[in-house]
Amino acid sequence: MTDEQTAQPSTARITYRVARARDAADQAEVFYHAVMQGAATRYSLAQRRAWASALPREASAWSARQALYTTLVASCDGRCVGFIELDVPAGRVETLYVWPSLNGRGIGTTLLIHAERWLLEQGVSRIQIEASLTLYERLLRRGWENLGEQWVERGGEPLQRFRLQKRLNAVET
Repeated sequence: MTDEQTAQPSTARITYRVARARDAADQAEVFYHAVMQGAATRYSLAQRRAWASALPREASAWSARQALYTTLVASCDGRCVGFIELDVPAGRVETLYVWPSLNGRGIGTTLLIHAERWLLEQGVSRIQIEASLTLYERLLRRGWENLGEQWVERGGEPLQRFRLQKRLNAVET
């Protein structure tokens, strides 16, 4: 996917592209609200607070992450409303977050499709993720394989997640 390449899901104003430095502040907000609001039905308030505090709510931190990970964003009216971070050599999704009020519109799915294509172009044949309870069932329905449950600690709070993987297959379009 090039910087200017876009795709049109059910929300016509959403475009997909490589992250830019100016997206970092929006990424911080998407992350915070996705955890605090989007994960509210699966995790306690204490767990969500600990999770949200694991990464700074500052643009500089997210800009630095853009240097570490290939970051693709979903943009609406020039603002980042979702993003995915990829550790390309490891074939791993580091993070995937969408603004909570936009959940269920295919934004996360489309980000994953672009990520899978990106990894395939880099010669990666398998994608992995440590998925939260919020994402876990959706990925299983999309053909991901469950490699087992994990528990991680954030700020003294235990958080359940699942290690998943999927084989990548090139599809001619």
